[in-house]
Amino acid sequence: MNTLVAQYLEAWNTTDAAARKAAIARVFTESVGYVDPLVAVTGHDELDAAIAGVHAQFPGWTFTLAGPVDAHHDQVRFTWNLGPVDGPAVVVGFDVAVVENGRIAKVLGFLDKVPDAA
Repeated sequence: MNTLVAQYLEAWNTTDAAARKAAIARVFTESVGYVDPLVAVTGHDELDAAIAGVHAQFPGWTFTLAGPVDAHHDQVRFTWNLGPVDGPAVVVGFDVAVVENGRIAKVLGFLDKVPDAA
């Protein structure tokens, strides 16, 4: 599961559209469902659009793992940070993913820390 979570974060960090689509195809099932407080999407194309939207809103920021990966059966949970490469985390989140045949089929995301609206 550690490898899968690393690949998940890599997909979220990929800014090149073609490379990101390839990463999504490797990591997620075709009918993946992703939901967090800001978005609910289904499938590769909608997930790709959601990830591209994060890059548009926070250009140059990266996702990093913020603690240990905890897994059992076909589910995994982990905390992540989002922020500038050389700065502190501005956004902190917690995801739970359900895995099917080695790929992520569903993600339930939570936001623990978000920037104040200006």
